[in-house]
Amino acid sequence: MKNLVAIFFLLFSSLVLAQKPCEIDANVNDSLGTYKSTKQQLIFERSFAGKSNSIYFSLSNTNGVLTVEVQFLQKSNEFIKANCLDAGSKIHLQLNNGKIVTLLHTGNDTCGTLLRDDKNNNNRIMSGTFLFAKENFEDLKTSPVTFMRIKYSGETIDYPFKTKLISELNHSTTEPEKYFIDYLKCIEN
Repeated sequence: MKNLVAIFFLLFSSLVLAQKPCEIDANVNDSLGTYKSTKQQLIFERSFAGKSNSIYFSLSNTNGVLTVEVQFLQKSNEFIKANCLDAGSKIHLQLNNGKIVTLLHTGNDTCGTLLRDDKNNNNRIMSGTFLFAKENFEDLKTSPVTFMRIKYSGETIDYPFKTKLISELNHSTTEPEKYFIDYLKCIEN
């Protein structure tokens, strides 16, 4: 019996310690309401032949409304084609359990900003806010995301998620598949 209790305690302790800590970027509570946001985390990166494409997520809760803030960064020494977000833009997340969760774009229409750096490379930066739909929202807390499809204003692009992503550009390590499992709890309250 003592061994059973010890095993249970050890298993429970490892589960509690294995949870990711919440990294809160902003936590505001004033007369206008509440706003809470997690730090940005790299979700997708592709770097090939002098071109790179990175996508970052952060979660936010504004007066009880949960959203995903998405930042797109593209770099190239050639011209960068714009992928724009409009009222019809969506993010579809395919979960490991086979379900699909859809996020709806709620911000203004945007094609981002094109900037040149000191090495004469093109950089396109674009941000968008996506709202969680009520259906299948709970599944994000328990099932990993395996695939993301973004419907831009002119085309749809697919992005496979990795279990472990080691960035070639900034050498950080993230776990995109478990992003919502690890961080949704940080902004729900």
